[in-house]
Amino acid sequence: QVQLVESGGGLVQPGGSLRLSCAASGFTFSSYAMSWYRQAPGKERELVASISTTERSANYADSVKGRFTISRDSAQDTVYLQMNSLRPEDTAVYYCNAKRATIIKVYSYWGQGTQVTVSS
Repeated sequence: QVQLVESGGGLVQPGGSLRLSCAASGFTFSSYAMSWYRQAPGKERELVASISTTERSANYADSVKGRFTISRDSAQDTVYLQMNSLRPEDTAVYYCNAKRATIIKVYSYWGQGTQVTVSS
């Protein structure tokens, strides 16, 4: 079955770094665009970063540009989010998403989320 398992979250001080990982299984990883979303308490889920199947295209929310980097490893079927210069407003549950669109259907899978807390 399809699984997306996030890891790497935790508590970090402002200005610190974390690296999130999302291990994929049960589908053809190379055929799916991968994204990271986050949801803070009382707020809607928002797109943080996405990367294309070929790794040639990556997009970021304005709030994380220059601080976060998304990457993917097709040999490991894993997508990463390197987060630097973390701020308290980055505190949220971070979710991994895999998406593939065909003419007939959009396939979209979610992980269970990993908590990131930025606090002194």
